[in-house]
Amino acid sequence: MDKKTARSAIIVGAGIGGVSTAARLARAGFDVQVYEKNDFTGGRCSLIHHDGYRFDQGPSLLLLPDLFREAFQDLGTTLEAEGVDLRKCEPNYQVFFGDGQSFELSTDTARMKKEIEKWEGKDGFERYLGFLREAHRHYELSVIHVLKQNFTSLFSMARPSFLKHLLELHPFESIWSRAAKYFWTERLRRVFTFGSMYMGMSPFDAPGTYSLLQYTELAEGIWYPLGGFHKVVDALVKIGEKLGVKYHLLTPIDSIAMSPDGRRATGVTLASGENVTADVVIINADLVYAYNNLLPPSSKAKRLSKKTASCSSISFYWAIDRKVPELHVHNIFLADDYQESFDEIFKQQLMPKQPSFYVNVPSRIDPKASPPDTDAIVVLVPVGHLLDDDGVGLSPRSKQDWNAMVAKARKTVLSTIEARTGATDLGQHIIKEIVNTPQSWQDTFNLDRGAILGLSHSFFNVLSFRPSTKHSSINRCYFVGASTHPGTGVPICLAGSKITSEQVLEEFGIIPPWRAAIKGASKKISKLDRAEPLPSYLFLYVMACIWVVFLGFWVNKIHPLNS
Repeated sequence: MDKKTARSAIIVGAGIGGVSTAARLARAGFDVQVYEKNDFTGGRCSLIHHDGYRFDQGPSLLLLPDLFREAFQDLGTTLEAEGVDLRKCEPNYQVFFGDGQSFELSTDTARMKKEIEKWEGKDGFERYLGFLREAHRHYELSVIHVLKQNFTSLFSMARPSFLKHLLELHPFESIWSRAAKYFWTERLRRVFTFGSMYMGMSPFDAPGTYSLLQYTELAEGIWYPLGGFHKVVDALVKIGEKLGVKYHLLTPIDSIAMSPDGRRATGVTLASGENVTADVVIINADLVYAYNNLLPPSSKAKRLSKKTASCSSISFYWAIDRKVPELHVHNIFLADDYQESFDEIFKQQLMPKQPSFYVNVPSRIDPKASPPDTDAIVVLVPVGHLLDDDGVGLSPRSKQDWNAMVAKARKTVLSTIEARTGATDLGQHIIKEIVNTPQSWQDTFNLDRGAILGLSHSFFNVLSFRPSTKHSSINRCYFVGASTHPGTGVPICLAGSKITSEQVLEEFGIIPPWRAAIKGASKKISKLDRAEPLPSYLFLYVMACIWVVFLGFWVNKIHPLNS
């Protein structure tokens, strides 16, 4: 498309959803400008550096790898061609309990069989296979009918293709209740439900559908991009730039510019006062923040502020001056009072007295994440979000409050790691500590209430109930990111980017180039690869047997054997 006639798009925010949408629209011929308030791309999916140590600020494990491959394929390339080197983490996790025991989660079936039978015997492994079968269905159905479909209204949920599978997805049962049908010990129920934390939810409230997260970890593995998770973001940025996308870092916007009648987005007004026009605006900033701060005041903005949000976190980034061999790449430490700890986070919006937490050691799989003979360690402690208008949540008012909470979290984490792994004097070997709190998450990324995973993913906060990818009353205004459909997490936001991009292109009557490429592609299928559920010879054999049985009945009717 000629630059003089190209449609123009402005994207607000350079998170994973923003940069992937920018690249998609640029490939479709749009002139794209991206405005980002920070001096880096990726949003929470970014890096922190200190004297040779490197930390992933947010996501540190890559799940649902097919969605990443699809995003790059749609852009006419591959992860490998763009320099993204994925390494498989094995085992997936080491899960530590307060009684001194641990459980190793792995994609290796033989190892899983040994681990599960240790606690639940031979029948336990058979039940585990049943759990995988159910989680597999949750995964496949969700990818086809949720992650790759838009839900623009309540009628979207009435699609026969989706509705006939609704109950099979178990959205009205919790992950915990579904797991309890397959695992009979409290230990294994905890092992196979803690993953709900990645959706910012308690396993006692998260819909059973989300066992798909455990499935993708166990069936497809956990991966890590060498150089940090931002390598994926950086690759998408570079693809976009090759296609003409222009990035404006350290350029916050003040508001979305509107047409005189207030019914169409016409661009943005920068914090500097400059006005920039475009044919369409896509907002990748936190959705609740955008409705309340960038868009005109509305009753919907107020309603969104009262919607249930996900949790926040106190995250530590530790530069350690020695190796900590007792820790693996991914480590989970589960609270003894498992349900109570989740209730304190999600019902009381507090920091648990005894938290469950996640520890990532990127230098264990990527030696360049820290200097030789040292370790980089990231600790994520889930906590409640900031106070809302009703006074529910953590108070951001006193800095001393945060100092006290951070000190308590640090002490608890260090003592728990040492008690459960045998590591010693860990605190004495921290030569640099960087911390994120709910307040800093909010300040740095404009996250509403400091909720690191956006709006909650309870049933009435997803599908048609989740904020739409298109503004309901402002034309040419779209959304992509954690709090719009389909939801939070890097692979989910990549899927959402495709949905939003195609919706924008449809409005302008443009066929997505990735669809055209698929339509024009032809692939020869080997005879060995043709699916034949019932081979012809077997079909003939079965028909012959049926004919013999029928003939036998007919002969017996004419000439009874006992006559």
